[in-house]
Amino acid sequence: MFESGPRNLITDVPGLHVGNRQDSSLKSGVTVVVCEKPAVAGVQVLGGAPGTRETDLLEPHNLIEHINGIVLSGGSAFGLDAASGVQAALREMGHGFEVAGHRVPIVPAAILFDLANGGDKEWGNYPPYRELGYEACRAASADFSLGSHGAGAGALTAGLKGGLGSASTVLSNGVTVGALVAVNAVGSVTLAETPHFWAAPFEIGAEFGGFGLPSPLPPEARHISTKEIGGAAGNTTIAVIATDARLDKAGAKRLAISAHDGFSRAIWPSHTPMDGDLVFAVATGGHPGDLDLGASKELHAAASATMARAIARGVYAATPADGDLMPTWHERHAEYLKHR
Repeated sequence: MFESGPRNLITDVPGLHVGNRQDSSLKSGVTVVVCEKPAVAGVQVLGGAPGTRETDLLEPHNLIEHINGIVLSGGSAFGLDAASGVQAALREMGHGFEVAGHRVPIVPAAILFDLANGGDKEWGNYPPYRELGYEACRAASADFSLGSHGAGAGALTAGLKGGLGSASTVLSNGVTVGALVAVNAVGSVTLAETPHFWAAPFEIGAEFGGFGLPSPLPPEARHISTKEIGGAAGNTTIAVIATDARLDKAGAKRLAISAHDGFSRAIWPSHTPMDGDLVFAVATGGHPGDLDLGASKELHAAASATMARAIARGVYAATPADGDLMPTWHERHAEYLKHR
């Protein structure tokens, strides 16, 4: 039986902090994961329209073993500038890979498309994401807001506002798993027009309402509902799965692969050619001891379940704002909540 950590956030993994910055008029923002100490990392991309920076170096056969932070950003390709701001902040803080007398922070990044969400994107010659990244990094702490914050500030899904979600799980051996996700999927996180989340079987307590699954399942749940805003590449769910278990780069990549199963459990459809679905994996290595086969299976199952919960929590926590193109979950299902 899985239990959440004390915060039910990715920062329940010791050694990780998270910072958000967003601009309400822009309807976009940046979320940064800061590693107190260099951490092992991997990545798996399964969507057909990714936007990334520094992902090749995470492959197990490449040189760099550790990273200093990870960026999730809105802004489509413009949002990749956020990593430069995070690098600047981390360099000020003394973090980075030392080479030839210079310190170079290693900051992989991924972006989602939120340009066509009703926000003002007339920023002039240079987009604001570098500064948003810098501010998010400097603001990183153990506690942070979910929903319409950071990289989730302008996120949309099929029929609902998306958002920034997080969750954690403590395994039977004491290992902690945490997920962080910006949900901007082309697909739906709920069953048809119902308030029920696809991730319901994995919910702990009432972290996203406690509604369970409908019985019987509505026949229209099998129908494909997708977001039309943004065009063919105007989507993407980007995420981080983290643990304090000891993993090498190959193990981190395998953990990222397992976490993608959480996308499939929480979003229908996911991993489409119109999504840039991506999961970074981070292993801080702070938990003593090695994983045996049974513990490894539990870790990978928890990665999937924790990611599914984080996705639902991100949409559930979204809040309304002027100029929104879609309702929040709470707005859409106000009548249901009133009579529940």
